[in-house]
Amino acid sequence: MYKLIIKPIFFLFSPEKAHHITLFLLKATLAIPGVGWLFRRSFSVRDKRLERRVFGLTFPNPVGLAAGFDKDGKHYEAMSALGFGFIEIGTVTPLGQPGNPLPRLFRLPDDEALINRMGFNNEGVDALVSRLKNRRPGSLIVGGNIGKNKATPNEQAEQDYAICFEALFPYVDYFVVNVSSPNTPNLRDLQEKAPLTALLTALQNLNRQKPNPKPLLLKIAPDLTDGQLDDILDIAQATNLDGVIATNTTISRIGLKTNDAELDNIGAGGLSGKPVRGRSTEVIRYLHQKSGGKLTIIGVGGITSPEDAIEKIRAGAALVQVYTGLVYEGPSLVKRINQIILRGKN
Repeated sequence: MYKLIIKPIFFLFSPEKAHHITLFLLKATLAIPGVGWLFRRSFSVRDKRLERRVFGLTFPNPVGLAAGFDKDGKHYEAMSALGFGFIEIGTVTPLGQPGNPLPRLFRLPDDEALINRMGFNNEGVDALVSRLKNRRPGSLIVGGNIGKNKATPNEQAEQDYAICFEALFPYVDYFVVNVSSPNTPNLRDLQEKAPLTALLTALQNLNRQKPNPKPLLLKIAPDLTDGQLDDILDIAQATNLDGVIATNTTISRIGLKTNDAELDNIGAGGLSGKPVRGRSTEVIRYLHQKSGGKLTIIGVGGITSPEDAIEKIRAGAALVQVYTGLVYEGPSLVKRINQIILRGKN
């Protein structure tokens, strides 16, 4: 029904408008008595064999919602009704910021892809904390994806990440350090070995001061060279990183079906969806093999079918996340992935 009826209607609207309409309708529908139970029964796959014990947390299933879908923590409970094993919120910054000018989100239907240059638009960490304070304990695994404000120079980035870390610490189950978005000027420079080591060391120092430290992960770009990936492995070991999320969006436009004129008209931004699937899996496989399987990896990028998810699991991912695949395949994608995992095809 999604592909035949719902998607064509949503595609009549701009991508960002359709996103807001989708979330509004989902919340309104779930507010109807009994509908939440029906949704969970329809979309969730409950089976102990799907459980994964990863960096000290028990995930009810290995399929999560990637960061960027729910930047401000307004919809994580509603999205959990669609069968996710975990939800990652953010990217959040210390201060609220509007992000980049509209339009900033674009569909590439021929490629089953999106291009975005959102620019960390969010209401700020205090607004996010105010919502997470109402979170029911133990009801859902929630990760906090943290970043820096656009106006903050890289030399002061540690302060921004530390502010978000301290504010969110009581309310999320794990943290993700996002230095790989292509839509905040110079942010990806923080992926270089020296500044990244300093940033992660500072956060781990804060983490170790807590009675019960939280898992700390790093989200990386698919555009890193093998040498840079080797640096990531060195940094992960040196800073006792709990894991890596591979990968964020790509700045590459190689091999797209969408014509060059349309791409030029869209302009800059990070590409997600089917075109990034192969490179994302290559990065996962490289990190898994080079670490001897010791590095925990969450695989994300181009998952539009159960087979895509299985590919990433076989490459070395302990968990997977989806986002763009939901736009093109609909919410049943989560259930279909979990079902094929249960059938033993991973």
